[in-house]
Amino acid sequence: MKSSIAKALFRSHTYPEYRKLVADLLLDGKSTGNEQSESLTNYSKLNDARMNRLDKTVKITDAIISRIEKLEHKYIWLVISEGWCGDAAQILPVINKMALASHKKIDLRIVLRDENEGLMNEYLTNGARAIPKVIIICKEAGIVRADWGPRPRGASELIANYKKEFGVLDEKIKTDLQLWYLADKGISVQEELTEIVENIQYGRL
Repeated sequence: MKSSIAKALFRSHTYPEYRKLVADLLLDGKSTGNEQSESLTNYSKLNDARMNRLDKTVKITDAIISRIEKLEHKYIWLVISEGWCGDAAQILPVINKMALASHKKIDLRIVLRDENEGLMNEYLTNGARAIPKVIIICKEAGIVRADWGPRPRGASELIANYKKEFGVLDEKIKTDLQLWYLADKGISVQEELTEIVENIQYGRL
């Protein structure tokens, strides 16, 4: 196993641990990450409330559950995140529900981006430290097989098209993105991640 992965796993959190870490920092008026500001703390508060709602409402489809149950190997899904990240707040509850539905075939672990700079730099998106990033590791072999993120294809296209038209990413696109996630109900995340592990299993990756 690569040293950057091993180090990250050593300091990783379970989903409940991650949720508690973010909530405890908010009690002190702080967010996760090296940078502290009122805006980041406010984003973290909003995301904490959003994740509380999604933890109650996100449903994994029967079709996805059936496909996950057919996986022959066990995986670690190592997610790079931060509490202030809006995409992470939409995606992590979905991934957690997928892991819970997998009957321990998927072990979800979460690390903070700013505490794992070396790891983050290995999984840049177009040169940017975009999160969340899901690193899919074969548990038995300790080998990284794939990565995914920072958002589903449809959401990425929404962002790219907006930036192409207006040249900036402003508050309107942030609102539009959250509405996209609301309408999608986590289905794209389920489909794309399940497709990746199936491609691994059947030798297509």
